[in-house]
Amino acid sequence: MTIQAKQTVNIALAERSYPIYIGGQLLGNFETFTDLPKGNTAVIVSNTTVAPMYAARLERALSSKYFKVLTLELPDGESYKHWETLNLIFDALLQNTCDRKTVLFALGGGVVGDMTGFAAASYMRGIPFVQVPTTLLAQVDSSVGGKTGINHPLGKNMVGAFYQPQMVVCDLDALKSLPAREVSAGLAEVIKYGPIADMEFLAWIETNMASLVQLETNALAHAVKRSCELKAWVVGQDERESGLRAILNFGHTFGHAIEAGLGYGEWLHGEAVGCGMVMAAHLSQRLGLVDAAFVERLTRIIASAGLPVQGPRLDAEDNAGRYLELMRHDKKSEAGEIRFVVINGPGNAVMRAAPDTLVRDVIDVCCA
Repeated sequence: MTIQAKQTVNIALAERSYPIYIGGQLLGNFETFTDLPKGNTAVIVSNTTVAPMYAARLERALSSKYFKVLTLELPDGESYKHWETLNLIFDALLQNTCDRKTVLFALGGGVVGDMTGFAAASYMRGIPFVQVPTTLLAQVDSSVGGKTGINHPLGKNMVGAFYQPQMVVCDLDALKSLPAREVSAGLAEVIKYGPIADMEFLAWIETNMASLVQLETNALAHAVKRSCELKAWVVGQDERESGLRAILNFGHTFGHAIEAGLGYGEWLHGEAVGCGMVMAAHLSQRLGLVDAAFVERLTRIIASAGLPVQGPRLDAEDNAGRYLELMRHDKKSEAGEIRFVVINGPGNAVMRAAPDTLVRDVIDVCCA
């Protein structure tokens, strides 16, 4: 499935602008990294699953530019996205006397990318970093836009910073090694872009779902590129999520409650988001913004990606109450009021509050 031609999507943020490169055989090619700032040391931050597959290839590519290339392997999984793991990065930087010109490379999925970016934003008050995402979810969403952070027991991604990378390198060949469950999780974030911004893209996804699930080359290249284009368009207008960018969290308020309620790592992030989009679509219908046909169609597309469309029970006695409790810790909540991204007609998303009684109805209907 190797793609030789490199495609580029640009994030336009004035002096913080950077390219997203999409194609095959990118992470092992030294030419991919020729435009990076010069420095003495490069530190590759990866995990115990990804590093054995790709770290040596990236090390060879970087060795022509950096005098010293180090690789740090973190434990793998969402459950390790916390202060203790973040400190392993700081320990490695300090032990190797890394300076402000050291460049960090995040080689892995969203957890590695978020923590490496947060470390880069914090170490010596900011050093350069590069995103080299190896999962579909990270390539189409988490690696793009500069959101970095870690989880807290009371909320997902509640501690972090906005900090933009120097570039994002989406090597499509790296997706070959993904298990089917990870592919499905990534497709949740691909699907998301349709109902919030581009119904033509949603129709394309619907038609090409079988090819996407099978990681067919041309379908995958189009899905990654279009997803990055849509995210670039949103981030370029609202870098720090003061307004428009919040629409990218469609399905995430319900999804983050599922992740926190079950324990981080029990469901993959994309699985929780996929189910969360179904719940958010039901809420949109109850608010009178979309019809039942739209909800049924979106649910069918999400299910065809191999994603769950029925939410879990988080409490045997008051399931809806537990969801509401968790969602009040969401970053989009204001003064204890939960705010949801809902679909205000297909292809258009807005942020708004909803009565607890309505949200309870949705949870009761959508959760097993």
